[in-house]
Amino acid sequence: MTLVIAHRGASAAFPENTVEAFKAAREMGADWVELDVRRSADGVAVVHHDAHLSDGRMIGDLAADELPGYVPSLAEALEACGPMGVNIEIKNLPDDPDFDGENLVADAVAGLIDAYLGPERALVSSFNVDAADAVRAADPSVPTAFLYGFLDPAQAVGRARAHQMAAIHPFDPCVDAGLVRRAHDAGLAVNVWTVNDPDRMADLVAMGVDGIITDTPDVARAVIGPAPRP
Repeated sequence: MTLVIAHRGASAAFPENTVEAFKAAREMGADWVELDVRRSADGVAVVHHDAHLSDGRMIGDLAADELPGYVPSLAEALEACGPMGVNIEIKNLPDDPDFDGENLVADAVAGLIDAYLGPERALVSSFNVDAADAVRAADPSVPTAFLYGFLDPAQAVGRARAHQMAAIHPFDPCVDAGLVRRAHDAGLAVNVWTVNDPDRMADLVAMGVDGIITDTPDVARAVIGPAPRP
């Protein structure tokens, strides 16, 4: 069955990447949560999409205890996600203002996965394959995914396979049945972002995608049907 993956939590109803959004995702029937991770100045993995806060301060310049209360540490976020799986997206592109060429956040991410999730409930994705590779270097049991926008299907699948990844995460407009078949033939799962239209969700389910990343997990749950009982 296609997984419901709550994009930054239940982000259509609650502020994204917050404890409240993660808890709400569970209540709305999400199977997994997707969230964004950056590194604070004192080396703590924290959950926030942008490099800067809304007041202009850069997260990489601030210690974790200087961040606003609505910005959780990754540990706090994983606690809030409870029994759900968690797709941790590492934000660390070379043109980011807080870019870290050493991918130092990887060790923290790997350690927290071991403490809170285990590899069966974790997936690390990134637009930067080096960041995902750094997590696997820290813990080879952690599965990773190649996150991308517009890219030729053969290139996307080839890159994911070259880096021994478990999945591709394509931008929704790039996805068709041919891509899904190509990825599955290569042993890769396909989790599509970000899909909020129920008709499109139904089309993707029919194509056999493995996960739908959505701001509206309640809508996706209604389209896909009840989650299987444990």
